[in-house]
Amino acid sequence: MTSPYSSWFSRFWSSALRSKPLSRDSETIVRTSSGEGLIRRLGLLELILLGIGASIGAGIFVVTGTVARDAGPGVTISFIVAGASCVLNALCYAELASRFPAVVGGAYLYTYSAFNELIAFLVFAQLMLDYHIGAASIARSLASYVVSLLELIPFLKGNIPSWVGHGEEVFGALSINILAPILLALLTFILCLGVGESSILNSFMTVTKVVIVLVVIVVGAFEVDVSNWTPFAPNGVKSVLTGATVVFFAYVGFDAVANSAEESKRPQRDLPLGIIGSLLICVALYIGVCLVITGMVPYQYLGEDAPLSEAFTSKGLKFVSVLISFGAVAGLTTTLLVGLYVQSRLYLGLGRDGLLPAIFAKVHTTRHTPIHSQVWVGIIASILAGLLNVHVLSHILSVGSLTGYSVVSACVVTLRLKDNTSSQASTKWISKWVEGVICLLTVACCGFAAGVFFRFGASFVLVLVAIIIAIFSGVALCLRQAYTDPPGFSCPGVPIIPSISIFINIFLFAQLHYEAWVRFVVLIIVTIGVYAFYGQYHADPVSSNVSIIYHRAPAVETT
Repeated sequence: MTSPYSSWFSRFWSSALRSKPLSRDSETIVRTSSGEGLIRRLGLLELILLGIGASIGAGIFVVTGTVARDAGPGVTISFIVAGASCVLNALCYAELASRFPAVVGGAYLYTYSAFNELIAFLVFAQLMLDYHIGAASIARSLASYVVSLLELIPFLKGNIPSWVGHGEEVFGALSINILAPILLALLTFILCLGVGESSILNSFMTVTKVVIVLVVIVVGAFEVDVSNWTPFAPNGVKSVLTGATVVFFAYVGFDAVANSAEESKRPQRDLPLGIIGSLLICVALYIGVCLVITGMVPYQYLGEDAPLSEAFTSKGLKFVSVLISFGAVAGLTTTLLVGLYVQSRLYLGLGRDGLLPAIFAKVHTTRHTPIHSQVWVGIIASILAGLLNVHVLSHILSVGSLTGYSVVSACVVTLRLKDNTSSQASTKWISKWVEGVICLLTVACCGFAAGVFFRFGASFVLVLVAIIIAIFSGVALCLRQAYTDPPGFSCPGVPIIPSISIFINIFLFAQLHYEAWVRFVVLIIVTIGVYAFYGQYHADPVSSNVSIIYHRAPAVETT
């Protein structure tokens, strides 16, 4: 007789291991759900500006100087290394965005299709915590910058209470900020109006900040003293590589383009171009700013809070410093706007699949936006930004991004495998699919081991051993697996490029504070609990209020 416990456990695994049945051979996937759905309004330019808006924020005005104080002019190499790593991630995202061009969900959707329901839910949870804390932190920084600009008006200078925009600590953990929730409410309202209206604001603010950054680069170039670039890496190569782990997060945001799949006019063509194009533009802007700031002022004299502004002030270019403040406001606004946008689309995807309550799946019939999801996201961010000192939580950020990027890279490999189902019958003791997954897990474990050895100054031999084992796993993926050619954009060098991407991402994961590791484990436990008592009973990857229709182009075009 089967016990209730074993029956429940059997149901749990049966639900957890199922995947979303999306055909990868379809050229177009169309959502039909009671006449509701998102509307396609975003062209290639809007997608590129969306990616730039998500990535270029306060990082370009602050992080550059902070890292340069340790890495020196070598901070330029730090940004190049981090940018190259992100390009590998972007290539993987671009392929999957092209394969699933018409459904929201991004990393969550790809994981649901390539692996299973539980892993997809775990990826969502890790990403969402990053987004929630990140949005609150950015809102607080934006409020502080807005107050700083208001204080340029003489009669307001020194008369704005700290609890309005800068934050006033109460009982240590609490920190009251009134302006941040107001700004979040305003941006949430704009997003609820529709993707067209929010795209216009994002495009305007993104163009504004890019123009300001270009002005900074051009004006600063005339103030560069090349002698300040010597020595180029005063604290050695290790400081440059450590800097790369910090500035890596300045590029995070290109995945926002992938999450706009259902609102893109030509998703199969424009999503890959938007993802890669926006990232390359960000890389170029970061390199230009790094060269200028380290050439204008000796790296050891750069400020930590506002290095760009202080550098231009020291050269007597006060007007550029004011311009930089406006650029920071524009940068933070677009980063926050796109962050809130992405969160609502992720909630929409899970609401449709039943992993979250159905209210998150509702789309306004005239505005064509997931208003309930958008308002929920705004409320959570407002509570965090208005009451908590979110800067204390900043060191547990980026866990979700690194985890999500790694899983997306693994999705590219597993979806390309000719034997891409874990349940396929085989005369061998292990299927090809499982063998491929084991190789990918080995690469990830080696990346973590190498990162830990590097972080704690262990012998270079140990780092080298981890790298060699990862290389052997990559070779096994090449020699023992057969791969299909996907429709649309194809990531080059599969499985090598995705494997390198996984290794680097997990290497960077190992550089995070130990509290970030604790957050990773605790959130996994909580997420499994939520799935066990809610998700498994409501999820339905087959219907999930989505009808999938496949269209193929006719062999002969008729008139």
